[in-house]
Amino acid sequence: MIGSSPSRFYKLTISKGTMMQQIELFGKFCKFFLQQGLLLILLIPATALASCQNSSTQGLTQAALADTNAVSAVAQNTKPEQATAANIRLGAERVNFYLPMLKGKRIGLIVNHTSLVPQQNGEAIHLVDLLLKEGVKVQKVFAPEHGFRGTADAGEKVASTTDPSTGLPVVSLYGNNKKPTPEQLQDIDMLLFDIQDVGARFYTYISTMHYAMEAAAEQGKEIMVLDRPNPLGHIIDGPVLNPKFRSFVGMHPIPVIHGLTVAELAQMINGEGWLTGEKKAKLTVVPMEQYTHSTPYVLPVRPSPNLPNQQSILLYPSLCFFEGTPISLGRGTPFPFQVIGYPEQRFGSFTFTPTPMPGAKNPPLEGKQCWGLDLREVTPPNELDLGYVIGYYQLFPEKETFFKPFFNTLAGTDQLAAQIKQGLTEEQIRASWQPELESYKSKRTRYLLYPDAQ
Repeated sequence: MIGSSPSRFYKLTISKGTMMQQIELFGKFCKFFLQQGLLLILLIPATALASCQNSSTQGLTQAALADTNAVSAVAQNTKPEQATAANIRLGAERVNFYLPMLKGKRIGLIVNHTSLVPQQNGEAIHLVDLLLKEGVKVQKVFAPEHGFRGTADAGEKVASTTDPSTGLPVVSLYGNNKKPTPEQLQDIDMLLFDIQDVGARFYTYISTMHYAMEAAAEQGKEIMVLDRPNPLGHIIDGPVLNPKFRSFVGMHPIPVIHGLTVAELAQMINGEGWLTGEKKAKLTVVPMEQYTHSTPYVLPVRPSPNLPNQQSILLYPSLCFFEGTPISLGRGTPFPFQVIGYPEQRFGSFTFTPTPMPGAKNPPLEGKQCWGLDLREVTPPNELDLGYVIGYYQLFPEKETFFKPFFNTLAGTDQLAAQIKQGLTEEQIRASWQPELESYKSKRTRYLLYPDAQ
């Protein structure tokens, strides 16, 4: 028995008997139910991602432009029971809505492999190709972590280059500079951000958006954000970041799971004065249609190399803490962020061996057989789950080496590691978050564009 308090982690460590069978059967039932139609978004073929093929652009119903400091009329009129993943219209799909605002302007696109725009024929076109086809003056592309094509490892420096398909310059915002320089913005009138986020504070695409907003504010440029769903938009949980731990994996005083779309967060960054010097970016947001924070949404493409499917995305906020520990979370396997383990049998009955592969060229614990937990069939709770990290800390033999400095950076505080070391239960730790969480939730309501989770 690990510790004295019950936890989902402790249940999962039972490798034999009826408990594990029930967990497995329940997981398979949930998976079958989801596949049969609860989540209606279809995966876009990988070939569409790789080639950014051109296809025809159909005109969309034009709507009134939402004031960037208020909820849009479209969002106000969206009833939660009417919203489904099948009829969500992304900001990027509302071409007639934003195209007139780009006319005659020199545009810098902040995009990557997720910047796909569904078409009425069921295919998808990359936003770069769509805008070029429409005659927009695209000057260059700015690429975030993982690069324009989304293939670089986590943390891997990405060099600037030229896109062979379009001939456009591709400026890396994850190399020597993470913020567009004045020289890079000289021939730009407007920056346009359209990247799929996953709703966790330490996922760096929102940090790239922050720096783009800051550069735009400093250089007197406009910035537009085309909105996309947050697959964790129905959850708000975790410790709120202490500014002392501000970094590229946590730039804002928001919880680990923040419950905002990128456009809502952009409004919050602007409205709360979080840009350097409390500057205000000249921000325009393009809201989605038929979206609510309750709408289930499966991402049509993997947002980064080590988040290959919906299960990994749902587990990501809880498992990412292990990046600041000696534990492997499956990088270098076909199922990253779906397994955890360490090279000792005490950590579980499931075994895997990290090996180099695309997206994980030098995975932690490379070549070492790890014992641990297979979470591929587990149903993640609608909250941050501390059971895994608490349980593995209790199992780890050399506790003084378990928490690396990066753990506090990810947590946005040094209190979480301290609380776990003190032996506090998950319930006690969660209770300590509540005052700051309640304050954040109150502040968050001022920037919502869509009905909140029910």
